[in-house]
Amino acid sequence: MDTADLRRAYDDLFTVAATAPTSPPVPGEWDYSHLLAHLLSVDAAITAVALAVASGDRPTYDNRISLDRWNLNRIVATAGANGHLLQQVRHHGQLLCTVADQLNEQNLAVIVPTLILSNDQVMLDQPI
Repeated sequence: MDTADLRRAYDDLFTVAATAPTSPPVPGEWDYSHLLAHLLSVDAAITAVALAVASGDRPTYDNRISLDRWNLNRIVATAGANGHLLQQVRHHGQLLCTVADQLNEQNLAVIVPTLILSNDQVMLDQPI
């Protein structure tokens, strides 16, 4: 799998994150730390799915854990300072790209039942 575009997107993310404002978020939105925790959780879950597919397993993907406030708070508390959290996001992004680079055509053809929610609304609920 060619991850050049994904790697560029991560580079853009880290450029923006380095200069992100630390002002409080709009009410109801995540702050900087929780946004990074969400990215960390999503990247770990997608990497786990990719590794499972490569191992011959037939996993599912469900993003609800990456939206769960308790889980996000746990990730933020465990990471400590935002710089460390950003470093973890960088590391998980690199890991995701490294795993994705190893996927072959057979792996990429595996259909994964997927559930993606955003703001309590189902965005996708189908195999992809």
